[in-house]
Amino acid sequence: MTKTYESREIRLAERPQGMPGPATFELAKTEVPEPGPRQVLVRNTWMSVDPYMRGRMDDGDSYIAPFAIGAPLDGHAIGEVVASRADIPVGATVAHFAGWREYALLDAETVTALDISLDRPQDHLGVLGQTGFTAYLAVTEFARVRAGDVVFVSGAAGAVGSVAGQLARKFGAATVIGSAGGPDKARALTDTFGFDIGLDYRAGAIGDQLRAAAPGGIDVYIDNVGGDHLEAALDALTMRGRAALVGMISGYNTPVPGPRNLYNVVTKHLSLQGVLVTEYLDRQPAYTARAARWVADGSLRGAETIVDGIENAPDAFLGMLRGANIGKMLVRL
Repeated sequence: MTKTYESREIRLAERPQGMPGPATFELAKTEVPEPGPRQVLVRNTWMSVDPYMRGRMDDGDSYIAPFAIGAPLDGHAIGEVVASRADIPVGATVAHFAGWREYALLDAETVTALDISLDRPQDHLGVLGQTGFTAYLAVTEFARVRAGDVVFVSGAAGAVGSVAGQLARKFGAATVIGSAGGPDKARALTDTFGFDIGLDYRAGAIGDQLRAAAPGGIDVYIDNVGGDHLEAALDALTMRGRAALVGMISGYNTPVPGPRNLYNVVTKHLSLQGVLVTEYLDRQPAYTARAARWVADGSLRGAETIVDGIENAPDAFLGMLRGANIGKMLVRL
């Protein structure tokens, strides 16, 4: 008789209108079989929840397929191989895309074996994973931070923003300014991540705060928020300023109006570039190897907010959308 493994998983119960809630998700039990040829069975130990997942809950065309109602969600995860009929041994730590479940049966070519001798497994979901790589692309390629630049990062206490600010400094920025929601997160920008100035966008209009923080303007903007932050940055950017548009979380649940000052792009000769990390994944291993050295020597810091248990994964996701996290929001399984 074929052995099976009892597993719990989170399924999409309904497509949300606006902000998702508990009814959006369903916790279900399932039986996962042993692997077939060229397959591995992975017991997940860590999974990621990310802003882009909100878009996948809608049924629309995008760069990644929507979640199916009644099916388990997926996303980046780390786990341990517990059964194998491939050249990946039992006990190996692997990264893959079948999160939101306790056990995952996977074709061997869809998993990546990790060397965790010098770092923590969860770092490969954050500072050493696609999160960190997104920040790296934004800073080095799309917004092209140069020596002496004044850089503004929105959503700066989050997974991408916190790494982007540190990398901006590493690549020569003279001043790094970040925005976050609440005084504790604004303090974390300076105390934990080495920003020069942390702005609390809840304390007043972000445009006024940015003008006070950078009276001479900014050269680079890393956008994770959109909305009023993008509008403020378009006013603050200097001639031929550069912006990397990573995400616009302010409009993920309820659309927000576009910037009223978009014509600044013309009059200031601004460059605005969207960042989709999925177009550059062949370059991520080189980033990870480089960033691992920075993490090891302490010049790049990851941070995470941890929620325990698959049953609490929806709460982790909803908390991330509300800004409850500092650094990467992770679920420990």
